[in-house]
Amino acid sequence: MSKLSSIKQAANQLGVSVSTLRRWDETGVLVAQRTPKGHRRYDLSKINPNLTRNKVEQQRKTIAYARVSSHDQKSDLQRQIEMLELYCSAQGWSFEVISDLGSGMNYHKKGLKRLLDDILDNKIDRLVLTHKDRLLRFGAELVFALCEARQVEVVIINQGENLSFEEELAQDVLEIITVFSARLYGSPSKKNKKLIEAVKASLE
Repeated sequence: MSKLSSIKQAANQLGVSVSTLRRWDETGVLVAQRTPKGHRRYDLSKINPNLTRNKVEQQRKTIAYARVSSHDQKSDLQRQIEMLELYCSAQGWSFEVISDLGSGMNYHKKGLKRLLDDILDNKIDRLVLTHKDRLLRFGAELVFALCEARQVEVVIINQGENLSFEEELAQDVLEIITVFSARLYGSPSKKNKKLIEAVKASLE
């Protein structure tokens, strides 16, 4: 007699999320056996691996991600979204846009968390960005490594010219000071704005 696996064990083995297995059970794609208490159980030896693989591939989508750091950059956010929409449409891709308003050092933005969840759940086939740093100021390489592990294609529309070490360092310093100044004084305060303007002037 084959050993029955729990829904969590089955999800790990099949490479999908627990919520996906629940949905497949409810829609009849992959019906689970039930224990007397109603818990889902799966006989993995009887599941055709092509079934789950094909279903995952059919559900994978293209996500275009846009981000700006502050409210006064909303016009830039709109330009990013328009560029992403034009590019994806020109490629003939069916896509969805996720946007965030927040620092590139903030890992808890709603859109970014949703993006990472979808990558982990094998829901994304392609990630499109206008620039690399629109994803994160620090740590983008880790997300790209995760994309590679999940076979997610990463498309960066504007590779642009490589910044010098000094230019990259200046941008990083400004980003760090902006974040900590906002926490110290509050984003709308005159002290915060005065400090940011002084830092920009010194970096120029």
